[in-house]
Amino acid sequence: MTSLTDLSLNLSQFLALHFGFFLFCVAFCALFIGSFLNVVIYRLPRIIQNSWHEECRLYLGLKPESHETEPLSLALPFSHCPQCKKTLKPWHNIPLLSYLFLRGQCAYCKAPISWRYPLVEFITFVSSFYIAWHFGLSWQTLAALLFTWILISLTFIDLDFYLLPDELTLLLLWLGLFFSLYPLFSNSYEAIIGAIAGYLIFAFIEGIFKRLTGKTGMGQGDFKLLAGLGAFLGWQQLPIIILTASLIGSFFAISYMIIKQQFKSIPIPFGPYLAIAGWLSLLWGNEILSIYWQWMLR
Repeated sequence: MTSLTDLSLNLSQFLALHFGFFLFCVAFCALFIGSFLNVVIYRLPRIIQNSWHEECRLYLGLKPESHETEPLSLALPFSHCPQCKKTLKPWHNIPLLSYLFLRGQCAYCKAPISWRYPLVEFITFVSSFYIAWHFGLSWQTLAALLFTWILISLTFIDLDFYLLPDELTLLLLWLGLFFSLYPLFSNSYEAIIGAIAGYLIFAFIEGIFKRLTGKTGMGQGDFKLLAGLGAFLGWQQLPIIILTASLIGSFFAISYMIIKQQFKSIPIPFGPYLAIAGWLSLLWGNEILSIYWQWMLR
């Protein structure tokens, strides 16, 4: 009987010889991962808020609220229309295709479906395909895919709620430290220093900003996200990540103020720009560092 190891080896050899099929498998799975990320983006912040609400009631000595409906989790209740509350059929949840076939409307009440859902699925599909093409059939691809999916979730949650949940930022941090044992993108020394430095850099900047202005400039979620990026990619990438995120953030902030004709101080989530900068550093961090040092040493 063929052992599990032999099957795994044969599968690896088959995928290596048929790289196009490997890319197809990754892209196909990424579509459904994107659909799951939509669930995470929509439900996780609400689950956290419900938990905070219950903790506050407990702290104040109030009775817990009675839940007439099923408690919210990532698995339950099943996907349903937020307007008419009817449970969606499996064919209503086919990534990208269902949105096109239903013309962006609920199959039951014809309420409009947010464009956010196909956008997340499309971004997950494209980024996952490129990751697989870039790193090939390797453990780096698996790690990079997990890295990418976490960053996509954090980006859209922060845009909606100005929140970077510990459930995701700390997951990124611990995965980065775990993968550094092999190492895939950085060794353990670089990852540990990256995690510590990533957190302390923003904590120091925030402390100075708050002392000078009396205002809060960024939340601790940003500290933890940068720590996770440092753990994954190593401390060497932190300056490039911060610089790139600042440039991208400034560009979008200025563009928003010009378009909206709103020049007053407005809260802007920094997590999405850190996520974009971290993903760019994952793919081209060494090249960006090389170009930067060449420019600095001129």
